[in-house]
Amino acid sequence: MRIVLVVNAASGAFADGLRPDAIRARLTAAGLDLAPEPDESLALPERLRAALRTEGVGAVVVAGGDGTLNGAAGVLAGSGVALGILPLGTMNLLAKDLGIPLDLDGAIAVLRAGHARAIDVGRVNGHVFLINSVLGMPARMARHREGFRGRRLGLSALLRLAVAILRHLGPYPPLSAVISESGRRTRRRVRLLAVVNNDYAQAPGKILERSQVDGGELTLYIARRLSPWRLARLALGFGLGRWRDGPDLERRGATRFAVAARRRALRVMNDGEVRLIAPPLRYRLMPRALTVIVPEPVR
Repeated sequence: MRIVLVVNAASGAFADGLRPDAIRARLTAAGLDLAPEPDESLALPERLRAALRTEGVGAVVVAGGDGTLNGAAGVLAGSGVALGILPLGTMNLLAKDLGIPLDLDGAIAVLRAGHARAIDVGRVNGHVFLINSVLGMPARMARHREGFRGRRLGLSALLRLAVAILRHLGPYPPLSAVISESGRRTRRRVRLLAVVNNDYAQAPGKILERSQVDGGELTLYIARRLSPWRLARLALGFGLGRWRDGPDLERRGATRFAVAARRRALRVMNDGEVRLIAPPLRYRLMPRALTVIVPEPVR
């Protein structure tokens, strides 16, 4: 299988001195048929589109984090060309959900084995998400995260980030929204509204890990309040594996629904990347619309 590498050098792992040419050398040493990479002077979306147009390409291999993979999914979904993942971001949630090793050599070994799997893709007003789409305070707070992108998060940096979040818990106003699903309309004032591509697992120690990636359903989580006490209780629930059905969360499943609000635009965080989208937000699921290279299934 011929592959094209697209590197996002702004991703977290490159802060440690990893170079794109070192990744290319390891791919070649692993025996992979590596086509020339698109012009690095182009913007990332243009490089992804150019990679898809490469003659004979079987997979576009993306070196980056969840936000970079989100951009690749927007280009590759429905194309028949597979997505290869070299998880070099900060969180690497998609790689964890798919069982892809987080070390570079392990991820390259997965590419060499070349086992393909079709996964679901979420879509909202033309924008895709592979993991989740979040509205409310977490999307607002994402701007604080940008100051830490590409840096090691030591204790002092984590404390500064935590203080910034706590300062915003009180003054940030709730979002008044109307949610429409299967002919039913409900009005909610929420501090957080998260749409998950499939659903999160619930077990001790599992934090934001999904139970499946091809189950064919979206899951909507709504939190009306986010006080420090409620956040602490939610964190404890994560540790105990009993958080999903707590009293502070409303949860429902659907394949499509809409979110309306009296605002010109809503701040929406898809897979960690924030954009402004005009409401109503129309969410739907595209079942198994993206092919991804994953580890061989355990038999």
